[in-house]
Amino acid sequence: MAAAIAALALLLPGCTQQPPSPEGSESPASADDTAHPTAAQSDGAAGTGSEDGAPQLVAEDLDAPWSIAFFKRTPLISERDSGRILELSEDRPAQSREVATVESVVAEGEGGLLGLAVADESLFAYFTSAEDNRIQRFPLSGEPGRLELGEPETILDGIAKASFHNGGRLAIGPDGKLYATAGDAGNPADAQDPESLNGSILRLNLDGTVPADNPDPDSPVYTYGHRNAQGLDWDAEGTMYASEFGQDTWDELNIIEAGRNYGWPEVEGIPASSDSTGSGSAGDFVAPVQQWSTEEASPSGIAVTEDSIAIANLRGQRLRWVPLADTARQETQFVGEYGRLRDVVSAPSGELWLMTNNTDGRGDPSDGDDRILSVRSR
Repeated sequence: MAAAIAALALLLPGCTQQPPSPEGSESPASADDTAHPTAAQSDGAAGTGSEDGAPQLVAEDLDAPWSIAFFKRTPLISERDSGRILELSEDRPAQSREVATVESVVAEGEGGLLGLAVADESLFAYFTSAEDNRIQRFPLSGEPGRLELGEPETILDGIAKASFHNGGRLAIGPDGKLYATAGDAGNPADAQDPESLNGSILRLNLDGTVPADNPDPDSPVYTYGHRNAQGLDWDAEGTMYASEFGQDTWDELNIIEAGRNYGWPEVEGIPASSDSTGSGSAGDFVAPVQQWSTEEASPSGIAVTEDSIAIANLRGQRLRWVPLADTARQETQFVGEYGRLRDVVSAPSGELWLMTNNTDGRGDPSDGDDRILSVRSR
């Protein structure tokens, strides 16, 4: 499978209006979205999982998968609609085994079982229930092929839910804290309310208490002004990055700093007062360091490697690479080859694992979808 490569270029601020959709930029790509990408010109193929540059199949026949996390070296997968948590075997293609089904999951629209994270012999799961979005902690034990989850403990609830904009990404930071993205649930005003859990990135101790060094020591809100962030990761120096779905004009890559306001719904993309690299801010709003038109992006999971930020794109159906040394630049890979891409993570082996998302009702699944593919990291 040869990699289709799109272009390397600077993205400059502009404004191309598209018909609004309640689903925002996660709506399906048309044929033209893939055939005529507006962003870039190729500078060569990126390294992938085999000698000939082709990704290697890790697993297939998954049902609307959403997130990948690792317990030691064992991969765990969340399935959005079924509410199942699967573990994968070491053989290739891997066999999947159901570890547990999260009983309170209600799958509606973009809601369901979403992000997973693992720390301190515990599995954390972000999911949509009948009342809200919430985070539960499960004791995790056993050996590969026999993993078990203990009784759940809800460590945070009351995050408003909707059929779209639920956020849902979980990640353990280099500080050992649990981070979560919470979407605006279709109510943009909540994103500008620092007392609302919605439209924010949240930060918790692993037991669900609020860290004393949060911007407000009584609140899990770490940053606000987000529409629907879905990717979180850190570089080796501890800088935190987040990808975010825009509405009609720009999807974003942001550097996350405690207590800051990222502008939604007042600002979408790089404000006119920022320079062309995206540095600076407009008033009290932090500008993104990179932006993409919504038809070629829908940036979901991200993974920060030694030199680059890898970004899985849904509507844009591509893996995007942003160099850490120059975040105003980009390179794209696999454009249209594997359909919608939901998550990308660094595996214990040093490779990147890329998750497709074609069976979630918005894609065009082929035989074997959905899949996890291994590609070489940078």
